[in-house]
Amino acid sequence: MGKAAIDPFAHLHDEGYADGFAAGYVTAATLVQGGGRPVESLAGPWRMTLDLFDEGLRQKWYAEDDTPPSQWPTPRDYEIEAGELVQVPSCWNLLKPEWTYFEGAAWYTRDLDWRSGASGERAFLQIAGANYSLLVFVNGRFVGGHRGGSTPCSLELTQALEPGSNRLQIMVENRRRADRVPMHHFDWFNYGGLYREVELLRLPATFIRQAAIALVPGSGFRAIAMTVKLSDPVDGSAVITIPELGVEASVAITAGEGRLTLEAAPQLWSPASPKLYEVEIRHGADLWRDRVGFREIRTEGTTILLNGEPIFLAGACVHEDDVTLGKTSNEADIRRRIRHARELGANFLRLAHYPHHELVALIADEEGLLLWAEIPVYWAIDFGNAETYADAENQLLELVARDINRASIVMWGVGNENADTDERYRFMAGLATRARLADPTRLVAAACLINRERFAIEDRLADHLDVIGINEYFGWYEPDVANLERLVANSDPGKPVVISETGADALFGHRGAGRVLFSEDWQAEFYRLQMAVIARTPWIRGMAAWLLYDFRSERRQTGFQRGFNRKGLIAEDKTTKKAAFAVLAELYRNQG
Repeated sequence: MGKAAIDPFAHLHDEGYADGFAAGYVTAATLVQGGGRPVESLAGPWRMTLDLFDEGLRQKWYAEDDTPPSQWPTPRDYEIEAGELVQVPSCWNLLKPEWTYFEGAAWYTRDLDWRSGASGERAFLQIAGANYSLLVFVNGRFVGGHRGGSTPCSLELTQALEPGSNRLQIMVENRRRADRVPMHHFDWFNYGGLYREVELLRLPATFIRQAAIALVPGSGFRAIAMTVKLSDPVDGSAVITIPELGVEASVAITAGEGRLTLEAAPQLWSPASPKLYEVEIRHGADLWRDRVGFREIRTEGTTILLNGEPIFLAGACVHEDDVTLGKTSNEADIRRRIRHARELGANFLRLAHYPHHELVALIADEEGLLLWAEIPVYWAIDFGNAETYADAENQLLELVARDINRASIVMWGVGNENADTDERYRFMAGLATRARLADPTRLVAAACLINRERFAIEDRLADHLDVIGINEYFGWYEPDVANLERLVANSDPGKPVVISETGADALFGHRGAGRVLFSEDWQAEFYRLQMAVIARTPWIRGMAAWLLYDFRSERRQTGFQRGFNRKGLIAEDKTTKKAAFAVLAELYRNQG
């Protein structure tokens, strides 16, 4: 009996083309912290082919070889060498005008030369950020995938790599969908691509996957706790050293995990004195390193205490958005953000509305800037969908695992501007509980809405939060600034409140006396009116101005906005300061 004929049109009718790939998604549990170990950068030119209709999965582009078209027995719709040469990391939206609004899939391809090192060596692909989901193939073999547009992932390539040249393909897809986190309706630009670093990390057969070290809450600043998780469930020991504190201790490892509490009295990290200590953990052939600051953040009544002292969080929100880089960040851009925050008199930044580049918190550690880091549980998430919750929880745990040792991060944000429904309450209460279990050394917060019937802070989620964030725009979306006073009079939150957003749009150069919308003058007056109320409200313990820079948002299409949210204190060029910048800087100085 002869072979059945291959149907060349079968893929056109195959709607199960993606079945099976989701089972290979990696999660926070498999994330490998860099730990100061050397990496091989895969930055530089890659071939990229846009894929609007998922033909790459339908037709199995990953299985195609690099035979030239002249030798093809039948025609194909994909040729590796025909892909556009693009730089990684980058956002595809900025590479060509016709790609500006592209939402779909793209296939990135490059050769990877592999020579194994020590016996038992393992290789991991470290992807710092790709929006929104990705699938990785090596030599046509699927090795894993990831979802979550702003959190990192680690994929083991060891078994797929061959000595010599290997073909590495990464499919990245950024479609907006109602069941994603964020969902399809949000207020920033939907950049796509491999927009953060892609690196190769070589590790021994058994290695330190994750480690955490921090002051023990309530210990009087005299005890340090550390945990270490290995790659495999083995028994043994690891050695932790903090030379400047005279610490060298062994921690017992059972089934791949170990915990230890040490007596120590480190100099405390604070914005005024951002002291960092070199920490090393050694297990077998693996050496993990970090620079860690030790501080305690907690609440007492309506007060936020840093190292036992009351603190007012004076700051601004900031998006990852740049007119030339898009969502891609580099060190110079990040240091500029922090420099501008300092010029504003800020001690605090809210990183809106998703995990920012890992370097932000590392540099904030050095500079002594406090951070609110959050996940994009934004607006009308599909709160009743178990898969959506799993995605949100995993993004939260990946953020915590990546940044657990950053002293600058004092709050984990679990959501922004969500209506107080029963499904939302269960969803976000679950996230708050999970954040606290994963990291008991930080505060849990969310940016909440108010009860609009009573004009009061009454979000049920507050019972699960340490800090209540309130986004309010009295004087902008709601014209009467006096309603802020009404809100204060009607509220008795019993916990510290941070005004997590407030602001007014202003186009640089547009002027006008009184409440002239989109004028620099009203934006400046808006902050004067806000701070007059905030300064005399004892339970408001911080304000994050919305926001530091203008940023792209295609929801915004007036003649003043033209595709940008104009509430920045600085224009999108990140140079031109609006009048409100100097006004708010003076208000923050007076608040301090």
